[in-house]
Formats: sequence, C-alpha cells, structure tokens
Amino acid sequence: MKKLILLIILAIFLSGCSEEQQNKLSRLGVTWLEGNYKVTFASGNHTQSWTVIDGKVTSESAKGYYYFWTKVDGKKRYIQTPIERTYIEQID
Repeated sequence: MKKLILLIILAIFLSGCSEEQQNKLSRLGVTWLEGNYKVTFASGNHTQSWTVIDGKVTSESAKGYYYFWTKVDGKKRYIQTPIERTYIEQID
C-alpha cells in the first residue's frame, strides 16, 4: 500500500519534469516530495517525528532510505530514515 501511494505521488511530481529528467531519475531510483511534510520514523514502541517546511523529502529506493533537512532545536539537521519504517504526511 505504501509503495502504491509513493508511486502515485511520484507520478504526480514527475509529470512536471522533462522526459529526459524522468528517465534519469528513474534509473537512479530517486524520487522527491517538495512542500510541507511530517516525517515519522516508527520502530516498535519508539517513534520520532520531524517537520519539513517548504523543503524536500528525497528517497533512494535502491538504498532503502529517505533523507531530508529539518530544524532541530533551532539548528538545521540532515536526517536519514529507513523507508520501510517511515511514514510521510503532507501538512498545510
């Protein structure tokens, strides 16, 4: 189900790219979401969430992770989370 949602989102965002850009990204296995998102990592009873405001959440499906920049305690931080344990929600 999560993969289906990601594929739908990918199709929407890639529709604005040129065919050459789409082919390059497809070969690399890289997709991205731009905007405002809540990214949640969940493993057993442990969960941790970050907010990405006017930013980008990128996935490297071949490597199995999402990565993004967010502010933590007022400082810009680079975060990587495993795809299979991460949920992404669009926020307004």
